[in-house]
Amino acid sequence: MKIPLSAPDVNEEDIRAVSDVLRTSRLSLGPKLEQFEQAIAAYGGASDAVAVNSGTSALHLCLRALGVGEGDEVIVPSFAFIAVANAVRHERATPIFVDIEPDTLNLDPSRIESAITFRTRAIIVVHTFGCPANLEAILAIARRHALRIIEDASEAIGAEYKGRRVGVFGDAGIFSFYPNKQITTGEGGIVVTQNPEISRFVRKIRNQGRDDPESWFQHSELGYNYRISDINCALGIEQLKRIDPILMRRESIARQYTQVLGDRLEFVLPPLNVPFGRISWFVYAIRLGMQFTQLDRDWIVREMHLRGIGLGRYFAPIHLQPVYKGWATPGILPVTEQIASRAIALPFFNRIQNDQIEEVCSTLIELADSASRMEKRNVNRPKLRTQSVGG
Repeated sequence: MKIPLSAPDVNEEDIRAVSDVLRTSRLSLGPKLEQFEQAIAAYGGASDAVAVNSGTSALHLCLRALGVGEGDEVIVPSFAFIAVANAVRHERATPIFVDIEPDTLNLDPSRIESAITFRTRAIIVVHTFGCPANLEAILAIARRHALRIIEDASEAIGAEYKGRRVGVFGDAGIFSFYPNKQITTGEGGIVVTQNPEISRFVRKIRNQGRDDPESWFQHSELGYNYRISDINCALGIEQLKRIDPILMRRESIARQYTQVLGDRLEFVLPPLNVPFGRISWFVYAIRLGMQFTQLDRDWIVREMHLRGIGLGRYFAPIHLQPVYKGWATPGILPVTEQIASRAIALPFFNRIQNDQIEEVCSTLIELADSASRMEKRNVNRPKLRTQSVGG
């Protein structure tokens, strides 16, 4: 791809920090782990943070820490990365899918209470694409029904809700540091919480259920190897030092996309602002207008790929995935299904250049116009070309 969908932003200071760790004898459970945890906790306003090897692991450990288990139900969005539901199933609980708001793409608070049963134990609130969810309304529902709240802020580090950074409003929150995120550790995730019992439990079971790392063969819980290396943490420490300019740069990229595409009626653009907080831009995801079909969207994505421009189809509804066949009836989440069928994530990364944004937009407009003309003439989409594109 000459213009990839995403790319990590790694500089010489990051590389030097990783190299410095490699010159020590502490590659795991060393000082960089503790330093990274303290830095993330301080940045987010949490009393504690426990770093693990992925955001998925962080979600899983939060569910374990909150006692979610077999027979329980957990409310989740279907318009999200599949790990949100998979983590629930790993504890033999049942994900209950609830529809989303058409503007923020987050859980619709007005639809949550009708999904609550006597088996419901928790709600996983996803801050989709870095846009903060309506936490006040969701937390009020949770209080009325004595439910636990996990904030999945995997895509939302630095996002704010009414002046506070997301991740610390519920019982626990999680962040992910995969290479396509705002900052990266290569692979990694973290649990943040204000509850010392939760952090103590998560810290124990990420490391095979050990009460104390010094007591290597003493295990009091059934745990996992969800440890993250000091190599990853060293990278995360350096990345976090420049998160403010990174978030400002990503917001600037989003505004440039909006400026270029703003007068094109065939596209529905994401909001640049939300009334109750600040977006932390993970991706810039548009959706095609109602006159387009999923076939149009998929054809545009394929054609863009052939021209060397990476696009993403975020997100395929979880409840329609083959592994979830039979869990929910197609059509039961109309907003999720309508938006997902026409959603397109555009190339979005810290170092994308202005001319690349212009090329993405001009090519997208050209293909959308072509798809629209074919639709009006009732012409089938051109078949996918088989030859490769140079570059």
